[in-house]
Amino acid sequence: MVERDEASSVAYLCSPGGEVHGAVWLANHLTAPEVVDLARLNAGAPPLMPRPNTRHPEGRHALGQLTTLWFEEGDGVALYENDELLAVIPGWADMSRGMPGYARDAIGETPFAWALPEALEGLQPRLTHARAYWQWRNSEGSWASFQQFVMGHLDRAVGPAGRYWDASGERLPTVGITERPPYGKRGFTILSTVGMSCQRMPTVEQWIDRPRAYARIELAVATHGDPREAALLLVWLAQYPWHSVTWLGHGHTAKWYHEPSTFPLGGQYDGVIMLADANDKPDMSGFGFGGEAVRWLWLEPWNGEA
Repeated sequence: MVERDEASSVAYLCSPGGEVHGAVWLANHLTAPEVVDLARLNAGAPPLMPRPNTRHPEGRHALGQLTTLWFEEGDGVALYENDELLAVIPGWADMSRGMPGYARDAIGETPFAWALPEALEGLQPRLTHARAYWQWRNSEGSWASFQQFVMGHLDRAVGPAGRYWDASGERLPTVGITERPPYGKRGFTILSTVGMSCQRMPTVEQWIDRPRAYARIELAVATHGDPREAALLLVWLAQYPWHSVTWLGHGHTAKWYHEPSTFPLGGQYDGVIMLADANDKPDMSGFGFGGEAVRWLWLEPWNGEA
């Protein structure tokens, strides 16, 4: 969201519910004050950048045509003015810790913006990747091709497919669920997401030293019961990382969102724990996308104990 009044313009990165995850000053449209205008801030108006920290101390005209480029993870965004990079709010922006986004017309580091030119060496490869990713993702046949690759991998790893369900509804990213009935010596059904690994999860790099090894996942669950019941777990979690701006990994837990009696694996459990290595489950490793390995996380019932 971009907010503007007669004095300045600011960009905000918000959740659908309106929670602000990041914010960056974009421009002054009036002569810059010598110091921070606290009265303006206290009134809830967009900040004015002080004179020493703006490349246009006398102010500049209103912003031109604005377009956005989202990071693949969806937790950061670049803002362009007339096709020129104007600002970036990365996933690690945090106003509470004094880490705003980067602005083209900012000088130095302030609570409102950090200078963009000094950060371009690290940001530009990320933006180049993002542009290529979304061009591919929006191209005709891209999803069908990816879906075919995942399904083929699972055919080889766990046997022929049964039913297939859409887990996306009207929301993005697109994710499906594939059913793999008992096969060979395996006496239980396996359900797996199809599509989570097509998009990197948000915030992984903020917690993991090697994010490339953990940023792409699919979820799986094994059941002797009705597969349609177990599939509800995958519908529940398939889009969770992007809608909650977080990531899922080995050892993570998720508490069931509804009444305990409705939990698909039994009312005595509180939720699920996610395990990358389950000795009693088939090995589904060996698939990769975007030059990165995809990890399958098995959902096991969890009763709230460590």
